[in-house]
Amino acid sequence: MSQEIELKLALPRRALPALRRHPLVAGAHKLGNAVTLDNTYFDTPTLQLKARKVALRTRRQGRVLLQTVKCAAISSGGLSQRPEWEQPFTGEFDFSAIDQPEAARLLARHRDALVPVFTTRFRRETRRYSPRPEVSILLMIDAGEVTLRTPDGSERSAPICELELELEAGKPIDLVELAASLAQDLPLMPADVSKAERGYRLFLDNSPAAVRAEPSTLDAGQNVIDAFRTLAFSCVRQWQANAAGALAHEDPDAITAEFIHQLRVSQRRLRALIKLFAPALPATFVEHWNTQLRENANRFGDARDLDVFDEELLKPVTPEGMVDAAAMGALIDTTQRARTEARIRACHNLDMATQGRLLLAFTAELHRLTVDALTQAVDLRTFARLRLNDLRKRARRLASAAESLEPVRLHALRIGFKQLRYGLEFFAPLFPAKPVRRYLEAVVNVQGTLGFLQDVDTAQQRLAAWSVADARLTPAAAFLLGWHAPRYARLRRRVLRECAPLLTGKKPW
Repeated sequence: MSQEIELKLALPRRALPALRRHPLVAGAHKLGNAVTLDNTYFDTPTLQLKARKVALRTRRQGRVLLQTVKCAAISSGGLSQRPEWEQPFTGEFDFSAIDQPEAARLLARHRDALVPVFTTRFRRETRRYSPRPEVSILLMIDAGEVTLRTPDGSERSAPICELELELEAGKPIDLVELAASLAQDLPLMPADVSKAERGYRLFLDNSPAAVRAEPSTLDAGQNVIDAFRTLAFSCVRQWQANAAGALAHEDPDAITAEFIHQLRVSQRRLRALIKLFAPALPATFVEHWNTQLRENANRFGDARDLDVFDEELLKPVTPEGMVDAAAMGALIDTTQRARTEARIRACHNLDMATQGRLLLAFTAELHRLTVDALTQAVDLRTFARLRLNDLRKRARRLASAAESLEPVRLHALRIGFKQLRYGLEFFAPLFPAKPVRRYLEAVVNVQGTLGFLQDVDTAQQRLAAWSVADARLTPAAAFLLGWHAPRYARLRRRVLRECAPLLTGKKPW
């Protein structure tokens, strides 16, 4: 068994000439001529290998035929490490060399049911990059496609265009730093989806779905820096998956609102995480990435706000003849036009070069964080308690300041509760599950109430601006706000009472 450590980067086909001309690529040692690789992936008709995250393929390169088995590994920022078994293929599968018992049993059990599922065919150019004697990295440029034939005889395909960096000697950070350097000049996006996974998506005719935040997997035995890194990589996976999912759609109308929403959630969670661990992190890291992530999230804020306005405030309203139909129609048209324009701006801002550069730069800095004697000595559970106490105290101060019920004060309180929620979600595995779950549910309920109040306040400002620009909208704008006014008033009166027991009562940590 060999351990494959690689970093996969997607790029548009039009960027291939620029990639080949880049000094770091052009200066790397060329390993022979480009070759065409034909691969066939096998599984059972019910995809038993995929279910266990095992990939089996045969590869033809000229006259050479190889059998390869790979097991999945967690990938972050495109960087993955997975076990791989490769050997000559004689026409019959041989799994005797698989020394991972679970994978070996799975393959042996289903040997007779294995059938071809899909194929990949791509042209590979390979170079060796060795900036120092102790570092050797293979740069492999792959361009081709995944194809399969459906039961009705038709064919489906998806393009392959990527740069794979495979570590021969050195450390994983060497891969990330090379990728980050290339991304300064090229539109490179870290890609955690393997060719096998793309083939299965094509086979199942599945489109990528928006990815929500992963549950925390902290362990009380971790030091503070390793705990931060674990949580940050989790946020990176959410960021990368939703950016890639949105980038897969060239038409702004095809980008689902959920991709944009979850991308922004990943940025908010990362910023909350950095602030949470700030006492253990370099001040320059905290300041730089808080700014970078805030600016990145702001690229998509208007699109998300208009999605919420349309879906949660406008569509639930049923005029029932109580407002002029022409005014309501004009409001609906104005909303759809603004929503489309915001989606186009978001699509423009969501360019591969910017997201890839940010992702790789952040990933590189995560790898560079070091553990000193002080952070090694800090007990993670104690650190978590102190930080959660600080978040709760801050929320308590914000609640006191919000007694005037001014929208700006309630918005600040909402942010305070959101940070408390994220902090407890991050540290949840360190404390008793049931009390944490009950407390979190209550925090989420309060956050939802404050979120609705903020949505209505934002809508009021938006509608006022629209009505100034187009007086026809005034009756419909007034009706919409009046429709939500009773609920708004009721929640506004009681929200501070709902906050109180969470900020002064018993803590689950």
